[in-house]
Amino acid sequence: MLRSQFDHIIGQVLDHSPSTSDIFFVAGKPLQAEVHGKLENVPLDPAMGPFSPAQTESCAFCMMGQNQRLFDDLVQHGSCDLSYELLGRARFRVNIFSQRGALSIVMRQLSMKVPTVEQLGLPAIFHEMAHEKFGLVLVTGATGSGKSTTLAALIDSINAQFPVHILTLEDPVEFVHPHKMGTVNQREMGQDFDAFASGLRAALRQAPKVILVGEIRDRETIEIAMQAAETGHLVLGTLHTSDTGQTINRIIGMFDPTEEHLVRQRLGESLKFVVSQRLCPKEGGGRIAAFEILRNNLRIKDLVVNGETPEKTIYNVLETSETFGMMTFDQCLTKHFEEGKVSEETAMVYASDKSALMQRLDRIKTLRGDKVTDISGLELDADYGKE
Repeated sequence: MLRSQFDHIIGQVLDHSPSTSDIFFVAGKPLQAEVHGKLENVPLDPAMGPFSPAQTESCAFCMMGQNQRLFDDLVQHGSCDLSYELLGRARFRVNIFSQRGALSIVMRQLSMKVPTVEQLGLPAIFHEMAHEKFGLVLVTGATGSGKSTTLAALIDSINAQFPVHILTLEDPVEFVHPHKMGTVNQREMGQDFDAFASGLRAALRQAPKVILVGEIRDRETIEIAMQAAETGHLVLGTLHTSDTGQTINRIIGMFDPTEEHLVRQRLGESLKFVVSQRLCPKEGGGRIAAFEILRNNLRIKDLVVNGETPEKTIYNVLETSETFGMMTFDQCLTKHFEEGKVSEETAMVYASDKSALMQRLDRIKTLRGDKVTDISGLELDADYGKE
């Protein structure tokens, strides 16, 4: 397939739905797009019907071009990552992978402009994160929860305010940051470095003040990240964890049990913030992020260093520390529901403690004068209490 033909197909997808988040090329299925979290078939002109394995392979090879590294990754590991741009219109993060003897493609649409903290409606505490000079800031969540977008906004805030060297290690480069007050160097894995650990080790010799690690996948990477944070760098990174407490445990679990005490101490000193996020359907269309935010203070540091107990948990500290900018998912979802941004059903689906959240939502509904129960028609027996 020619590049112009492939670009024409992608252009039709964006014409059909400009708010497309993902595009899917799968053998045996028509071309599909995910719009606001739901898959739908895309009508093409001329119609192509379900894709054959040869057609998905042709599309994949068109995007891979002459890059031998991508072919090597696909053969050796069964998948490869790359970025793709529809000139002047859209950029995509692409994963090509094999399944049942055929190739499938998933293209995640990226913004052509770097988003700002204000545009994303991020909590005010993100402005404080941008003023940190050293330490570890982690953004976590499931794949597709918007971690890269959140970090891009944070990098942009630093770039706009401070004359510092910012170095990013990404797989692939998603948002292209222009030089503002800061100077930004963006390195892509496979093209500019071979692994996050080696790229991060080299970064320590490249005089950055801020380092972005696209994904912290293993012990070696987190160890170097903590070392960088301890030596005066601000290190931003992502992990695939569901909440802030699990993030702490995941990092500690990467090390041997004999190293646990030392790792806990180092993490307690270097950690600044952990932000976990989940993307939820928004009332009226679109999606909105729910956040859980941990900020290191004496109570959090004690739990990181000494571990949680049934009486003292990270969740309890977050729940009672709103004045410090911390919040749980349930508190964030409660606020979204109160402001009419999410439905009650959505809030319950994405809750951490469903019973506690239900009580919060019922209180809000009571204050509004809304019905809080489906039970009706109850009345006292007229003869109750008579002998």
